[in-house]
Amino acid sequence: MGNHGVSLRELAAHLGLSLTTVSRVMNHAAAQYRIAPATQQRVLQAAASLNYHPNAFARGLRNKRSSTVGVMVPEISEGYAATVLSGIEDALLEEKFFYFVVSHRHRGDLLEEYPRLLLARAVEGIIAVDTPLHGSLPVPIVAVSGHRRIKGVLTIELDHLTAARYALTHLYQLGHRRIAFIKGQTFSSDTKARWHAILRVCESLRIPVHPELVVQLKGMAPGSEPGYVATRELLKRDQPFSAIFSFNDASAIGAIAALHEAGLIVPQHVSVVGFDDIAGAATIRPALTTVRQPLYEMGRTAAMNLLRLIREGDGDQPHRSILVCPTFVTRQSTATAASV
Repeated sequence: MGNHGVSLRELAAHLGLSLTTVSRVMNHAAAQYRIAPATQQRVLQAAASLNYHPNAFARGLRNKRSSTVGVMVPEISEGYAATVLSGIEDALLEEKFFYFVVSHRHRGDLLEEYPRLLLARAVEGIIAVDTPLHGSLPVPIVAVSGHRRIKGVLTIELDHLTAARYALTHLYQLGHRRIAFIKGQTFSSDTKARWHAILRVCESLRIPVHPELVVQLKGMAPGSEPGYVATRELLKRDQPFSAIFSFNDASAIGAIAALHEAGLIVPQHVSVVGFDDIAGAATIRPALTTVRQPLYEMGRTAAMNLLRLIREGDGDQPHRSILVCPTFVTRQSTATAASV
C-alpha cells in the first residue's frame, strides 16, 4: 500500500483516528484545534511511512485557489523566450506556484484555443510572452513585449527608443552611414515598435534609411536560419552597406554566417549589431555587439506582478505598462566603417 501512496481516508483508518483530525494535522491546523503533539507526531510519521501526499490541487479548487498560472510563448528554444521563461519560473517557484507552459508557434487556432484550455485547468492568471492578445479574460493577464492596449492587461515593455539610440549612435560614431536593417517577422509583438524607434533615431542622427537596405525576417523557424536567409537576400541586391542592425541576436548570428560565406569578414568589412544579448551572443566569433534586453528580469517582473494581481484582485483595471530600460554591450562584431 505504501509504494503507491494512500488516500487521506486510508491514512485515518490505519491510525484509528477520525478523518477530520488527520486532515487538520496534514493541513497545518493542529495547533488551532488543540490536537495533542503526540497525535500530531503519530499522523506525520504514518503519512511519511505510507507515502501519503496531500492533494493540493483538489484542496485549492475547494478554496477557489489552484496556485497555478498559464504561460503562453511562441516557442521554447535557446534565446528570447527561454530566458524570459527562466525569470518567470524562478519567481513562481519561490512563491510555490505551479505553471503550465504552452507553445503556439504563432498559429491562429492555438492562439485562440490555448486561453480556453488554460482556464479549463483552473489557472489563476496568464502570462503572454511575445504573444498577441485579442481581448480580456476573466483572470489577470500580464504581457511581456505586448504592445496592444487592452483593459485589464499589464504589459512589461522595453524602451525601444533608448535601445535604438544606443545601437545607432554606436554605429554612427564608428562612421557608418549606409546601414542595413533586418526587421522582425510581422507576427512579432516587438517588430512595429522597434522599427518605429529606429526610424525616429535615424531621423535625429540624419542617417538615411534606404529601402533597398531593409529586409524582413520570414518564416517561423527559430534560431539563426531566418537571419541567414534575410542577409543572403540583402547581398543579392548588390547595394553597398558597412553595417547591419538586426532584429535579434539569433538573426544577427545568421547574418554573420551569410557574410562570411560571401567572403566578407566581420567586422573588418561589415559590422553587425544584434538585440537581446542571449546566452550565445558572447561566445560566437566574433563576439556580438548587442542591445541587452533584460529578459530574465522581465520574466521575473511579469510573474511577480501577476501574483500581486491575483492576490489583490485588481486585474480589471485600465491598461497599465511597466517600461524596462535596455543597456548596450560592445564586443568584437563592430568596428570603424570600411568602404564596401
